[in-house]
Amino acid sequence: MIEAVSIILAYLLGSLSSAILVCRLMGLPDPRGEGSGNPGATNVLRVGGRVAGALTLAGDFLKGTVAVCLALLVGLAPAALGAVGVAAFLGHLYPVFFGFKGGKGVATGLGVLLGWSWSVLVVTVGTWLLVAAVTRISSLSALVAFLLAPVYLWGFTGEPALAVAMAVMTAVTYWRHRGNIRRLLAGEEARIGQKE
Repeated sequence: MIEAVSIILAYLLGSLSSAILVCRLMGLPDPRGEGSGNPGATNVLRVGGRVAGALTLAGDFLKGTVAVCLALLVGLAPAALGAVGVAAFLGHLYPVFFGFKGGKGVATGLGVLLGWSWSVLVVTVGTWLLVAAVTRISSLSALVAFLLAPVYLWGFTGEPALAVAMAVMTAVTYWRHRGNIRRLLAGEEARIGQKE
């Protein structure tokens, strides 16, 4: 019972859209109708500036971490912790409070990783930063980092349930980034700080 309640609460927490809430509080345009149309930190950075982007990133990240940490507090096993992380991630992608139209989940996924293993988060973010420094393309950085994250999890934690949960999140991330992938292949993807 506690596992089911934790998963539902994680989904609801994930459904709180930091991008939309930050833009409303700061008097900015709805990110769903500006730039890429994606309610995520990268698009808020483009349409609202660094402060709005940073607040959105922090909010999306923290909801993933908080969901997993609450599950840890009640003593859930690794398989249930994996399910809680996926639920928070899916809540961000398909938020019940915002018509099931959410962001792409990268920040929330990284927040989940912090709850699962801080060392895996550090290595995954390091991968993101390395790719971003070389390419200046946020989507490519996320795709590479998420592709390697299940391997990092398995290697650092030895928990196959968490690695499988991360693999599910990675697969969904690739699906949600299919438009970005098409633009990457065509050489048309926007770079960090560039308006689309």
